[in-house]
Amino acid sequence: MSSFQIDGFDLDAFVAATLAEDVGSGDITASAVIPADAMFSGVMDSRDPIVVAGLPIAAAFFRALDPAASIEILVPEGAQVAAGSDLMRLHGSARAMLTAERAALNTVQHLSGIATMTRGYVDRIAGTGAILLDTRKTIPGLRRLEKYATRMGGAQNHRMGLWDAAMIKDNHVAVAGSVGAAVARAVAAGIARIIVEVDRIDQIEPALAAGATHLLLDNMDPPTLRGAVTLIGGRVPSEASGGVRIDTIRAIAETGVTYISVGRLTQSAPAVDIGLDFAPA
Repeated sequence: MSSFQIDGFDLDAFVAATLAEDVGSGDITASAVIPADAMFSGVMDSRDPIVVAGLPIAAAFFRALDPAASIEILVPEGAQVAAGSDLMRLHGSARAMLTAERAALNTVQHLSGIATMTRGYVDRIAGTGAILLDTRKTIPGLRRLEKYATRMGGAQNHRMGLWDAAMIKDNHVAVAGSVGAAVARAVAAGIARIIVEVDRIDQIEPALAAGATHLLLDNMDPPTLRGAVTLIGGRVPSEASGGVRIDTIRAIAETGVTYISVGRLTQSAPAVDIGLDFAPA
């Protein structure tokens, strides 16, 4: 069992399920081509400049198939490394290492891709005081991992799921009848954190009067955001959201919002290029 832990995430179960999906009834290539007693020494390296996330998870795949494998992780999680950097050295059963290779690489490529994109957004708003948030736009089954990766890139996590805060959006308002009515019902239900999405300035005061604890300013341009922040006057945190891009986030951050949430961090981040190459000891 690995000592690496993410709150609410079962690493051993994830590794077992992923390997079961990939290996099925057996790795017929490794069984046919690789002698049972052959050993493999290799180096995992990055072919891109990246922010690293997921190396302990990758190691868990190799150890699951060869508990005696020797694995050395060379860089810490969240580290920013240049193209060509060595990330991990490993030595173990060749059949086991090659069977686990794709699952390990898929995971670290995906998570490092998220961390790398996230760091780009964080760097772009440096010095503004705004905080980058992720969203619930995650691949089903991978939310804990993907939100871990955004943390490695320097963002903070927004809601983990539907249970840890209310978020009243336009469809909730439409059914409830108004922003004020929707918020009042959340307050009456005893919910402590009530995030309210507003897409018009005239919704701000009714939301605050009813008890909103956080306002999400949806798809507003920078001048409108600046006016909304002034109107809110620090009474609750403000969050800009909707269509935020790397080339627009700086102007959004400079409006004075508390947070900026970006769905594409988990929804659209491209995998980075990481490989595993045979390197005889």
